Order: sequence, then structure tokens, then C-alpha cells
Amino acid sequence: MILKKLTDAKTFKKEIIKAKIISAEGSVPRNKGAFMLVSKKNIYGSIGGGQLEFRIAEISKKNLLNKNFHKEVVNVPLGPSIGQCCGGYVQVMIEKYKNASVAIKNENIEINNEQELFIFGAGHIGQELSSRSLNLNFNINLIDSRAEYLNAHKNNKVTKIFANSPWLLIKNIPKDSFYIILTHSHDYDFKIINEILKLNNFKFLGLIGSKTKFNRFKKRLLDIGHDDNLVSKIECPVGLKNITSKKPAEIAISIIGRLLEYRSQLENYLNIDNVKLKKINE
Repeated sequence: MILKKLTDAKTFKKEIIKAKIISAEGSVPRNKGAFMLVSKKNIYGSIGGGQLEFRIAEISKKNLLNKNFHKEVVNVPLGPSIGQCCGGYVQVMIEKYKNASVAIKNENIEINNEQELFIFGAGHIGQELSSRSLNLNFNINLIDSRAEYLNAHKNNKVTKIFANSPWLLIKNIPKDSFYIILTHSHDYDFKIINEILKLNNFKFLGLIGSKTKFNRFKKRLLDIGHDDNLVSKIECPVGLKNITSKKPAEIAISIIGRLLEYRSQLENYLNIDNVKLKKINE
């Protein structure tokens, strides 16, 4: 079986199985509502991996070949009996549909939920960062004033943008975007940061460099009138705190780790706020 993203199933026109968790108790790999689609050759999405997913995928494939099959509920205790030690319990609804579009019709999912990531600088770290950020729910944009560096990036999933003065692009970038600034020029870095702060509609703003670089930038930004609280939102050095490698690939992985960490924290805050709002409305 080939593992694919759930969004890749959109154009699948043949019969397919939807395996959806309808009940979850205790320690489980995915919560109620998580689902995957299973065809003869592919699995789209995930219900948590491991033996749970393997077992459900095998049952789904068999039912896909059964012309009389419609749906069934499978009870799975996540214990030693299936080689999974989570200790929880799930019920999975396995149901056959005529195609993927029908299967996902009533599901609350975002087909195009990629967030905008703008990487300013196509040098060694920018190349690694843009390549390694693929398939992480980011729409990746790589910007540089040097055409030869942009042309060195061959993956067509990355949008390459050539700009002699990259800071002039900021006003046209969608709000709530993620920014990573790592150009070859401190002057370029400062001008880009300055324009981003002027608009103040970013979601994440990371700057490559040392604490000394940040302190110098901060003083200059405050001197030209930027708010201290806003300037403090710049993450510099950007990346996971405990990774101090100087290797481009490892720096890129550290930055990606921080982006995913930040996005997860943000989603948790939003979920908490939504629960509070629901209680107030009730």
C-alpha cells in the first residue's frame, strides 16, 4: 500500500472505503472524527499509524472486494492483543463509497488549508529549508535578488520569486503569513523586517542570526518608531532553542521544528478560545 495525503484522493473515481474513528477512549493515537480512505493500492490520510491503522487497512481492503459489503463497526482495544501499547479503545466505522468525493462530502476538512510560508534568501539554508518544508501544510515561497540561486532550486512545488528589492514585495503578501528572513545581506534583512512590522499582519516572523544581531536590529527599529512589544515578536535566533548546529540542513530542520511547534501552540490556543466562547454562548 502507498501512503498518500488525504487531499490526493480528490480525483479518485472508483469505489473506496472510508475508515473513521467514531469513538475513542483513553490513550489513543488519533481522536474521534479522524478518518482515512483506503483503495486497492493506496491509503489516503491516517488514523494514527501503527497496528491500529494496519489492521483497519487490511479489513478495509477485504471489504472493498466484497460486492455485498456496505458498512460495519470495528471495535479495537489498543493493547497487547494487536501489539499496540496505547491502552485506549477505539471504534472505527468502515464504509464503502462509490468514489472519494462522496466519501468526504460531509466531512469537516479543509482541502486547501496550506499556510503561506515566505522564505527570504535562497542560499544554502534557504535551499534546505524550502526543500524540507514540503508536505507540511505550507505553501512555500522562496524569494531572492539573485536569479542564479533561485534557479538552483529545482522543485516545482516551491514558488520562486525574483526581486531586486525584496522588501517591496511585503505589501502584496497575504496577511497571517509565516516569514523566515535569511538573506545574504543584513541591510536586506533589516529592510524586509521593517516593512513586515509596518503592516503588522504576520503570523510568525523569524530572523536568522545571533542575539547580537537581534539587539542591533531592535535598537534601530525602536529608533525609527516601532513598538517594543511588536519588535519583541521577532524570533532571532530562529529555530529550536537546544539545536545549535551551524550546518545548513540542521539549521533548516531546527527552523522547521520551531515553525511546527509554533503552529501547534497556536492551534491549541484557538481551540481553547473556541471552547470558552462556546461555553459563554451556552
